[in-house]
Amino acid sequence: MKRLSIFIVGVMVAVVAMSRTFDMRKLGADAKGIKPCTELINRTIEKAASEGGGTIYFPAGTYLTATIHMKSNITLHLESGAVLRFSDKFEDYLPFVTARWEGTVMQTLSPLIYAHSAENLTITGRGTLDGNGLKWWLWEFDTRKVIKENGGKLPSLNKLQQMWVDANKDLEISDYYKPSLERRMFRPPFIQFYECSNIIIENVKIINSPFWTVNPAFCDNVTIHGVTINNPSSNPKGPNTDGINPSSCRNVRISDCFISVGDDCITIKSGRDADGRKYGKACENITITNCIMLSGHGGVVIGSEMSGGVRRVAISNCVFDGTNAGIRLKASRGRGGVVEDIRVDNIVMKNIQGDAFIFDLFYDRLSKVEPVSERTPVFRNIHLSNVTGNDIKRIGYIKGIEEMPVSELSFSNMNMVAEKGFQAETATDLRFNNVSFTVQEGPSLNFRQCKEVFLNDVRSKQPVDGQPVVNIEKNVEKVTIIHCDSTQIVRK
Repeated sequence: MKRLSIFIVGVMVAVVAMSRTFDMRKLGADAKGIKPCTELINRTIEKAASEGGGTIYFPAGTYLTATIHMKSNITLHLESGAVLRFSDKFEDYLPFVTARWEGTVMQTLSPLIYAHSAENLTITGRGTLDGNGLKWWLWEFDTRKVIKENGGKLPSLNKLQQMWVDANKDLEISDYYKPSLERRMFRPPFIQFYECSNIIIENVKIINSPFWTVNPAFCDNVTIHGVTINNPSSNPKGPNTDGINPSSCRNVRISDCFISVGDDCITIKSGRDADGRKYGKACENITITNCIMLSGHGGVVIGSEMSGGVRRVAISNCVFDGTNAGIRLKASRGRGGVVEDIRVDNIVMKNIQGDAFIFDLFYDRLSKVEPVSERTPVFRNIHLSNVTGNDIKRIGYIKGIEEMPVSELSFSNMNMVAEKGFQAETATDLRFNNVSFTVQEGPSLNFRQCKEVFLNDVRSKQPVDGQPVVNIEKNVEKVTIIHCDSTQIVRK
């Protein structure tokens, strides 16, 4: 009798478990990708959420949908061979929702997959999410052209642009950003969970995003693992199709991902200018490991929208092959925010089209010196070690601003081969330990307007004839040099 009771209980548990897996094909979704199943998907999510949660399961096939709004305790599971293809009709992403777009919170078209104030969200499986972004990209190119041809203004507004204007009358925008918002309609991110917690995105393939691809905002406890992201970088290019962009998130783990996109591969952000400072929420406790980045503007980037601050970031065991930049930090006056406590270790770079390293507080080259305030961005306590690179255009540069030099930056155990070297300007407390920068043109290292520079075992495997390995200009103070070939160092 006891065994029978256990068997009955086991059957009941199995039935309950099965009842919470919703097979979309069995529920009537068209698996040929012809008839939209948006309403069915969202209705099923509502039903599952009302029962405490469940799995929305897509067996092999192609499913056409528009925006999917997830709820707490919901899993989207795409079986191998399943393709979830999203509509390219802009009106399908109405009504507007609250989203953070390029660091500014606004009312705008819904992300393709969206949730607000939810928890325990999962996207998993070996299937494909296809953002069907071509029409969005062409709209972007055409709109930019129209604005340029009309002196920086739109000559008229379409229905969606007027809706955006009406919905965002009180939006605070810096002068620097106004030209970007002149479009008045904005391509949605592919996945944005807003003010959510306990998120897992794993194993799926994501392609053809209209805009940024995986973009959690104000979220806590986010895991992105084993994800492949592929947005075209040419013919046609998917503009601004960044791979993974956590914004003002805490406790984020990104691992074992493969990313090739039309903009930055991974970017850490925390809001733009006054709007970002208003929320004042940093992006913090971030780990990025075991990832491969191919086409993209940058491998791992911090900024330029970092007004809420970025802190405690560990980047390790990654390969950048073919990106424009490797590690890039960027900000500008008016942005504010502090980027600090950053560790980069065990990185291999190859075929970098521009700079391997960028630390730029002067991203807005038109900005002027101003008193230090909440508008002043800060880069400090950043340490890079065990980096190998070759076939690189330029090793990189540091560019601080007069009122806030870049500070506490170290490079250790590096072997880089490039066409041009590294320039540090307006920085303090710079340390180079066991660094080999081999270049074809000019000095390997050049310092200008810097203080407290420490050089230990800095060298080039093939010094350029007639050029020093290290060039130190007159306005550099407090330089310590040990275990370096003094004949390869010039102080002007």
